[in-house]
Amino acid sequence: MNFTVGFKPLLGDAHSMDNLEKQLICPICLEMFSKPVVILPCQHNLCRKCANDVFQASNPLWQSRGSTTVSSGGRFRCPSCRHEVVLDRHGVYGLQRNLLVENIIDIYKQESSRPLHTKAEQHLMCEEHEDEKINIYCLSCEVPTCSLCKVFGAHKDCEVAPLPTIYKRQKSELSDGIAMLVAGNDRVQAVITQMEEVCQTIEDNSRRQKQLLNQRFEALCAVLEERKGELLQALAKVQEEKLQRVRGLIRQYGDHLEASSKLVESAIQSMEEPQMALYLQQAKELINKGWVGVGAPLPRGGGEGAGSFQLSGSPWRRVGTMSKVELAGRPEPGYESMEQFRVSVEHVAEMLRTIDFQPGEGARMGGGVGPLGLGVQTLRVGALWGSMS
Repeated sequence: MNFTVGFKPLLGDAHSMDNLEKQLICPICLEMFSKPVVILPCQHNLCRKCANDVFQASNPLWQSRGSTTVSSGGRFRCPSCRHEVVLDRHGVYGLQRNLLVENIIDIYKQESSRPLHTKAEQHLMCEEHEDEKINIYCLSCEVPTCSLCKVFGAHKDCEVAPLPTIYKRQKSELSDGIAMLVAGNDRVQAVITQMEEVCQTIEDNSRRQKQLLNQRFEALCAVLEERKGELLQALAKVQEEKLQRVRGLIRQYGDHLEASSKLVESAIQSMEEPQMALYLQQAKELINKGWVGVGAPLPRGGGEGAGSFQLSGSPWRRVGTMSKVELAGRPEPGYESMEQFRVSVEHVAEMLRTIDFQPGEGARMGGGVGPLGLGVQTLRVGALWGSMS
């Protein structure tokens, strides 16, 4: 059923009144505001009854007015701009009334009651019956129509109902649906807020666990550094002992080499003496006096009391003796090796790779799984501490 909508301007201000009426429609019930009208902090207006319905839907546990239980207030969102409205313990009765809007409504109703302002329904005309107004609703076809269409037209076999009745019923249904949507949106927003709080909690807990994890590994590094220092100290001690022994032998062998060189020089000088009598006399003096030390120079010029290289026996016997001296106290083979200080860390490295998270106290007590299935974990390092201490 087709119909035309014809707005016949009776007065110049008809459109202005229509625009004014649109501004006075409650976004919840889609009707003109019913007093008292409350104004929200976002400057939007609602019927106080509609505002209370939305508030009750968003806060089902809130006690109604007149209850003996003290309520802590609640919150809901403006259906027009989604701004969150926080109410105290008085609920919507704590909102300020918009007396200006109430006065405008009164003036509008007075102006609308005048005969010149005919209602818009008078200008909805049937296309098939041009002189007939749309005044009934076909329930079978779910379209508005006129009485002649029901009697003679396409809807004569259909079930119909008065247009105002269907209008009020569908408007009530739509209003209830809007209220349910608003309440559902508030619940969804509450869930979103809760999930955002969960995200913040996850970030805080992760930050705290990262700090603890860093502390644990820094403590492990400190143990490794301490043990490394102890091992290096032990190695340095053995190194110093070996170096002192070898350097002492080097000094002994140096003294022997110096004495042997001086003996060779003295023997060569004695061999160069051309006079046999003087040579034998010097040799006799050396034999009679003897040598008192190793490494002192032979007497020069035969002067008695001069620095002497005293040793019992003839100079050539002393030369033979020095040539047969064995170098005792030499380090045994492999003495320079430090292989005994080799450290095996393969098992420790393998143990370090086994460090993992394990359920904490909360999980063993049944509370280890937090929101979204996130387990409470702690670092398992006890066995490692024991093996490294």
